[in-house]
Amino acid sequence: MIDAFASGLLLGLACGLAPGPLMALVLDHSLRHGAREGCKVALGPLFTDVPIIVLTLILAGKLAEIRPWLGGVSIAGGAFVSYLAWVSLRARQPESQAPAERAASWGKGILTNLLSPHPWLFWLTVGAATLARALAHSRLAAATFLGGFYLLLVGSKLLLASLAARARRFLAGRAYRAVMRALAVLLGLFALLLFREGWNLLLPK
Repeated sequence: MIDAFASGLLLGLACGLAPGPLMALVLDHSLRHGAREGCKVALGPLFTDVPIIVLTLILAGKLAEIRPWLGGVSIAGGAFVSYLAWVSLRARQPESQAPAERAASWGKGILTNLLSPHPWLFWLTVGAATLARALAHSRLAAATFLGGFYLLLVGSKLLLASLAARARRFLAGRAYRAVMRALAVLLGLFALLLFREGWNLLLPK
């Protein structure tokens, strides 16, 4: 059970700190809307991963059969992340007297995670195998693995949201615009990667 928890912590930290669309969106919303909205984005996997885990446990070992479906998900994710990059590119520094812009952080975080092939591929491969081994030992071991995994997967992004929101106080004018443009470029690059992954998954192997 300790091994399952340690595996969960290690994989959760690796996935939580891995660069990707969700991390870029956490930073984007923390800088534009504050820590609370960034944290909402970071919590996205807690809402999307239950159906992903269930489906991937059922479909484990059938990656070749669902490659086209994953390709479609990846291309849809690329389109959505491209939209997020455009929104970030046009972002202006919030003013205290201006009406608050609607962040829609819950929906964006959930869609970004759901339309990315990365959680699907993780749970179809490493995640499903590790969880299956834990389940073979006991349900408690499986629960311990999942607890450790999400503790650091989500926890690392919550920490990033808090740090980014604190940095927001020191960014003004050109510095703020430069950071937002850099995040827009980062999101754009991730969108291109999602398009490429989707195309590769759609090609016959």
